[in-house]
Amino acid sequence: MQSRLQTPRSSWLRTIAAAGAVTLLLSTPSSLAQQPAGDEAAHQAFNNSCRTCHSVKEGDNRLGPNLNKILGRKAGSLPDYNYSSAMKDAGFVWDQDKLTRFMVKPDEVVSGNKMQPYGGISAEEAAKVAAYLQATGGQ
Repeated sequence: MQSRLQTPRSSWLRTIAAAGAVTLLLSTPSSLAQQPAGDEAAHQAFNNSCRTCHSVKEGDNRLGPNLNKILGRKAGSLPDYNYSSAMKDAGFVWDQDKLTRFMVKPDEVVSGNKMQPYGGISAEEAAKVAAYLQATGGQ
């Protein structure tokens, strides 16, 4: 008799547990979608290609200028960095497209600039870096 009473109860508990598991599985993709896609890959691309010479911390200039709020900023305009005259006279504002193209082929965007990308960077990696810069306060 005791087993009959436990059977409906254990069946009920299994049903609740299964429903909870299904709910969790169904909700996981939407919670992941709320996170920026490729965040880790974009951060890694920045670290691999830019971190030696650049920082995203405001005022932390290294061999290259800091990239804090680079998107939307006039090229060559940080007051505490010694840009090339070519960069100072570039006359444009950085956007994702221009920044991506500059990382891939700097001289095609600003002829006479000082940046020499270590080992080069692909257009795909440069786009990841631009996305990372935007996500970390690059705009």
